[in-house]
Amino acid sequence: MRIISCCSFPAPSFQLVHWAARNGLRDDHDHSQTQRKHAARRAGVRGETYAYRYLHRHGYVFVARNNTPRDINIEVRTRTLREDLTALPELSITTDKQRLLIRTAQRFLAERHVGDPPLRRDVLAIDNQPGHAPAVRLRKDAFSPQL
Repeated sequence: MRIISCCSFPAPSFQLVHWAARNGLRDDHDHSQTQRKHAARRAGVRGETYAYRYLHRHGYVFVARNNTPRDINIEVRTRTLREDLTALPELSITTDKQRLLIRTAQRFLAERHVGDPPLRRDVLAIDNQPGHAPAVRLRKDAFSPQL
């Protein structure tokens, strides 16, 4: 999720998305490995949509999705909490992933002949617990571009 600036305006559509997610973002009725993989992918897409609406509601203006912007770069991580998987979703952003995000942002800016503006990298973590509304944490300036 990539955004460029922040301003304040209401986003009533978030209420609809939030209401739809009141019982979680993922269907946990799948059992085979392939079905679990597809369910995880669907949960990720739902998490991205939820994050988009959440950030929009909080005044973020989006330049592009699934691309890298000029000012703010937000990595969205959604994790369905289970007994065997209780770690925070933001901990899944490894140093290698951070480097990849930084290189992608640099390439995006170079292709558009934008100098070297200061960039902020945020992480929006979504804890999805089946039967409950998602819990959201926005970590501003979560990691440094000097990796």
